[in-house]
Amino acid sequence: MLWFHVQDMSRQQRALEMLQVQKERKEMVKSACSEDEILQISSFSLKHLIVDDDHGLLYCYVPMAKLMHYTKYFFVGDPFNRLISAFQNKFGQPKELIYAKYGKHILQHYNNESNLPQTAVEAFESGKRVSFNNFIQFLLDPKTMQPFDPHWRQIQQLCHPCQIQYDFIGFQETLDEDAEQLLSILKLTKDFKFPHAYKNMTSSDSVLQWFSQVPLKDRRKLFMLYEKDFKLFGYRRPDELLDG
Repeated sequence: MLWFHVQDMSRQQRALEMLQVQKERKEMVKSACSEDEILQISSFSLKHLIVDDDHGLLYCYVPMAKLMHYTKYFFVGDPFNRLISAFQNKFGQPKELIYAKYGKHILQHYNNESNLPQTAVEAFESGKRVSFNNFIQFLLDPKTMQPFDPHWRQIQQLCHPCQIQYDFIGFQETLDEDAEQLLSILKLTKDFKFPHAYKNMTSSDSVLQWFSQVPLKDRRKLFMLYEKDFKLFGYRRPDELLDG
């Protein structure tokens, strides 16, 4: 009996700690939002918010009433790690839709390529591939249309944390623990399973290696482009990439 009592106490303590973490995350977001941003609730797009009517969940085009009554949550990751992941996922292998929509344009304008193959597979086979630096130049170009594609769009523009009061903010770095807590809060542990987080998160050495392709002045511009996300979610400024 004592063992079960200790287990219950441990669970309760863990739950309290996680609730405190959530409180701190939400306060951090609120403190980083300006008054003007908070008041812009009528002007932003909601098309990237996914709704589960069966369980009353809203995950970062719904009627506004649902924003008041549904449990609202999203998961966020380090902004620069997100860009690396987006690049690997969309440009690391031949994808015809991505090649047609972005790849050709990026290769033509930021790698001075001409007479490009018609398909992504042919481009890959001929060695004409978008580099990480090409991708960053595309993001930094003032002519690139904003808002960005959702895969590399700033979280502040994708999920609108300054306008929507989210009930739960999860971090990719603590995905397993955060997902478990979220499902427990919603009493959905029997209905849902989150995929486990990858054990090998992008290491600091790996990030340095990726960004070694990008000139220092452009790294600094990129940080300015995503600086709000760094501040909203408490991610540290990557001094090792920006000072030198």
